[in-house]
Amino acid sequence: MKNLTLRNLTKVCNGIYHGPEEALDEEAFSIITDSRKAEKGALFVAIVGERVDAHKFIPGVMEKGALASVSERELEGAEFPYIQVESSLQAVKDIAEFYLEQLGIPVVGITGSVGKTSTKEVIASVLKEKYRTLKTQGNFNNELGLPLTVFRLREEDEIAVLEMGISDFGEMTRLAKIAKPETCVITNIGTCHLENLGDRDGVLRAKTEIFQYLKPEGHIVLNGDDDKLCTVKEYKGIRPVFFGLDETNEVYADEIVNRGLKGVSCRIHLGGESFSVLIPMPGIHMVYNALAAAAVGRIYGLTTEEIRRGIESLEAISGRFKMIETEKLLIVDDCYNANPMSMKASLDVLHDGAGRRVAILGDMGELGENEAALHREVGAHAASCGIDACVCVGELSRYMAEAARETDPEFPVFYEPARESLLENLSRYIQEGDTVLVKASHFMKFEEVVKALQEW
Repeated sequence: MKNLTLRNLTKVCNGIYHGPEEALDEEAFSIITDSRKAEKGALFVAIVGERVDAHKFIPGVMEKGALASVSERELEGAEFPYIQVESSLQAVKDIAEFYLEQLGIPVVGITGSVGKTSTKEVIASVLKEKYRTLKTQGNFNNELGLPLTVFRLREEDEIAVLEMGISDFGEMTRLAKIAKPETCVITNIGTCHLENLGDRDGVLRAKTEIFQYLKPEGHIVLNGDDDKLCTVKEYKGIRPVFFGLDETNEVYADEIVNRGLKGVSCRIHLGGESFSVLIPMPGIHMVYNALAAAAVGRIYGLTTEEIRRGIESLEAISGRFKMIETEKLLIVDDCYNANPMSMKASLDVLHDGAGRRVAILGDMGELGENEAALHREVGAHAASCGIDACVCVGELSRYMAEAARETDPEFPVFYEPARESLLENLSRYIQEGDTVLVKASHFMKFEEVVKALQEW
């Protein structure tokens, strides 16, 4: 890894080096925080977690050939190189920041309340038409996950597409300090993490912290149809590029045709040019994601044909509106996460499914003092959006079920107090030929529901 010698690492971490002098100029092959990934030449950073203190794994990691370890304490009798630091987590962030600076490649930083991951996927799919592109995988978008994503970069990579997720003020500033994005993309301002951020104005302030480390020659790409983001006129002389469905946006779409669960087609206009494209994932929200990708693609010099190919080659990822077809069901696996905006968007897409359209919905987390009202909002939408049945699961989802019944007393809505009881009674709610949407916040572990449906 470029310039990640033990000498430089010790300096970057403001640490104390313990070990032979001759090892100081050896370069780390990889940086890990998971002892199970130990390999020859790795730097193991021991982090004290909520359940496990990784310091106990240091001897075993070193036996497997690791170059050195990073420790928050002095290791008596250690016969291997290690760097002693005040905070291992801070060391990880400092190393990631330094490593990105050594590589010198452009970073596209993506945040927003809804659609970060889907937008990241489309942007990466577009950019890979011209560049060797690395993107965030899974939920590696926080103060530990972002550095671990950065450590996957190698000198041959040409651009990084990094998702940045937060739940409180100040977090985005710390993430932006690591990433120092050349291009900042914000998808929308919604009702996520209100328990810490208060209201949508608070969400706007927290998300736009991403601008604080924007490169001076950088770019800002914003959803111009969002009533909060459209108020951002410039940042230190950088004028945003706005995208949306309104033709007043610099990048906009029209001729939108819903192709059901096969996707959505539209014509995208940018910079005096336009092209037709089939976005191979369903939902009007995917048009917004494609517009953001088109805007970023144009910034980095892609042709309209390259942008179109990139959008059309998009592949779904597990837990993000992934279609799973079995002999009996079409399962829409959207169980990675949920909030009121994404819940309603997914229900609208389910409406276009074949057969009986059944939504299995679970609790949404981190909604603050309005959590009951926000669950009720989703329940009312479920009863009025044209689907055939809804199963509400979890303590908070009882509000969802109540509102659905009040909205339409004839709408088939069922309630289960927990995932376990749902799994026991699953056959009561589904029939052969159904299209079944599975969606909840990640802590509900609805991937178990998806697995049960696949085996049904």
